Amino acid sequence: MSSFSFIHAADLHLGSPFQGLAMKDAAVAEMFMEASRRAFTALVDQAIDRNVDFLLVAGDVYDGDWKDNKIGLFFNREVARLDRAGIPVFLLKGNHDAESVITRTITLPPNVREFPVNKPGTFTLDHLKVALHGQGFAERSATENLALAYPPPQPGWFNIGVLHTSLTGREPHAPYAPCSVEDLRSRGYDYWALGHVHDYEVVSDNPPIIFPGNLQGRSIREQGAKGAVLVSVEDGTVTHERMITDSARFAQKSVVVEAEDDLPAILRRIETALENIADEMEGRPLALRVRLTGRSSYRRELLAHAQDFRDEAQAACHRCHEDVWLEKVEVRVEDASGAGGVGGQQSLGLDGLLALETLPVELLAEAQARIAEITARLPGGLGAQDVALGDDAETLLAEARDLLLARAGGSR
Repeated sequence: MSSFSFIHAADLHLGSPFQGLAMKDAAVAEMFMEASRRAFTALVDQAIDRNVDFLLVAGDVYDGDWKDNKIGLFFNREVARLDRAGIPVFLLKGNHDAESVITRTITLPPNVREFPVNKPGTFTLDHLKVALHGQGFAERSATENLALAYPPPQPGWFNIGVLHTSLTGREPHAPYAPCSVEDLRSRGYDYWALGHVHDYEVVSDNPPIIFPGNLQGRSIREQGAKGAVLVSVEDGTVTHERMITDSARFAQKSVVVEAEDDLPAILRRIETALENIADEMEGRPLALRVRLTGRSSYRRELLAHAQDFRDEAQAACHRCHEDVWLEKVEVRVEDASGAGGVGGQQSLGLDGLLALETLPVELLAEAQARIAEITARLPGGLGAQDVALGDDAETLLAEARDLLLARAGGSR
């Protein structure tokens, strides 16, 4: 068996808008919005620099249907660079770019080959004795076990299975193309290139069954380094290593405040929590969520003057590193003022606000319905996200209740 190398990527989500970036600086917001494209460009750069034998993408090249051809033209430009370098590209359709979802097309260069969606198909690289087996999604939702219909391995060749799947379940990802590790092993392949799950995971070493994760984090739910997997095969022995491609990152820091902390003290605690933030950034801009917990006598001020405090928190972040940008400040502190959270007032209006603490089923259902209406109108593929507004309905209602109570109760 010959020696060769390839890159296994998945979940590019080109065209995906970022979530939760309410940034005042338009240039910074644009930097984050372009991160997914820059990540794919970095992947192509590394493929060419390493002179890999081929690149495969296990689903979700795009985040959804295109508003125009710009994202298709961008993808064409990048894979054309691989074509000129003599590197074949194998694509599989996932739930976000299923055949029924993408209505526009751009003619791609001849090095790009796409797995069929109606049944499993096989591509071969005769000079390497490599066979790639895969089936893409015809519809956004694929509920059947596709892996069991994959063909037997070609004897004496290196066989790769390509599949967009949640396996037996990976929260919060939808359960698409469900199957077990034993289902995959039963096919007798030498490597399984999976997609759909956005966290890097080596599911099995024998044979290697790997989720590379997505190329670029796009919200606070996708934290840490992101990238693809470089696979090397030497006389049948498989080794693999991560390739980091992201150009921006998301992180969250929890900051515990004490009851006696005034606002400057709270800001100092934020700065202390960020002392080593540069290690996590690795030279990349960071979208940071700060979550305040503990007990505070200044809880009402934090809620009633949220934007002013957010600006102060942003300034504290910049005192730690110039490329840390606040994604959100979550105030999850308890009231330590002894005012019961409503300043001692007992008006009917405040009683009504207090009643929201129980979040009646009817109210929660109505909020979820309203969020669904908003989600359907969002641009690009954002509507396909699990929490398109950044948080679930229960969390959003709780935040609204706290803000109304703080403003109704006045300032200290």
